Amino acid sequence: MSNPMIDLLNAKGTLLADGATGTNLFNMGLMSGDAPELWNTDEPGKIKTLYTGAVEAGSDLFLTNSFGANASRLKLHGAEKRVRELSRVAAEIGRDVADTAGRRVIVAGSVGPTGDIMEPVGTLSHALAVEMFHETADGLKEGGADIGWLETISAPEEYRAAAEGFTLAGLAWCGTMSFDTAGRTMMGLTSADMVKMVEDLGDHAPLGFGANCGTGASDLLRTILGFAAQGAERPIIAKGNAGIPKYVDGHIHYDGTPELMADYAVMARACGARIIGGCCGTMPEHLRHMREALDTRTMDHPPSLEEIVDRLGAFSSAADGTEADAAPARRTSRRKRRAAG
Repeated sequence: MSNPMIDLLNAKGTLLADGATGTNLFNMGLMSGDAPELWNTDEPGKIKTLYTGAVEAGSDLFLTNSFGANASRLKLHGAEKRVRELSRVAAEIGRDVADTAGRRVIVAGSVGPTGDIMEPVGTLSHALAVEMFHETADGLKEGGADIGWLETISAPEEYRAAAEGFTLAGLAWCGTMSFDTAGRTMMGLTSADMVKMVEDLGDHAPLGFGANCGTGASDLLRTILGFAAQGAERPIIAKGNAGIPKYVDGHIHYDGTPELMADYAVMARACGARIIGGCCGTMPEHLRHMREALDTRTMDHPPSLEEIVDRLGAFSSAADGTEADAAPARRTSRRKRRAAG
């Protein structure tokens, strides 16, 4: 299937994605609890600055400010009837930035989780979830997104519903999950489970898949190695946090330096990832170092777990979730993150 992202990936071999959305917007004045998506119409200049920062740092692809643009999340702000509008405007601003970049840049329409738990554990039905994802995808497509980009998903049921929503909108897509519970997603999937799930989607399957967010760059690379071990043929995506979050002087701070993220980018490619970016805490300065590292450095073998720890820091858990005696999946009804990054 031809798509601008796949065409650029085939031409370049590896693509640098963008960094954080939430972290960068908080630095611009977004307050905790506010809906970032409302800034698409209230503060369009700041959203343009967000996108431009990634492009000027060397990103080949950036995500739109539409992570929470679904009826469930926007209802918390009395904006549930603005899903299509806010998604469309997010993509329109992105389209303008990409089209004036002077080189080919991909606009990826970000789609996050609904924030609700799906049946049978929760109350969100498959049909309603598909409808919500379809509405967001329609807006992103209308605004000019090159591709849809599902991210920070934990439940396979929600991933499948999003796949149908993208298909109904006629928007090609990629989709990542967050492996933040001892090598598993919050709802229990391992890296091997995800590869099987993606392949089982058939005509609804994404063009690329992978992992984002989670608990740090080391853990994310262990998950990427897990994808590659399954012989996955679709492009693998790595979008790890800039280090580990720490609470400093009343604010969340990520301790990953630009130099660490440069090492992470090179190692992610060696692990098998072809689309590499950052998630929470990743700023334009991190991206500039990642761009330079991908352009000037090589690693001729997949790193061992020991090499990953030596360069990026310790894993948050001893296991990657795939062991026969791994702990059972933890089921919880806590709501997902408010924004990716």
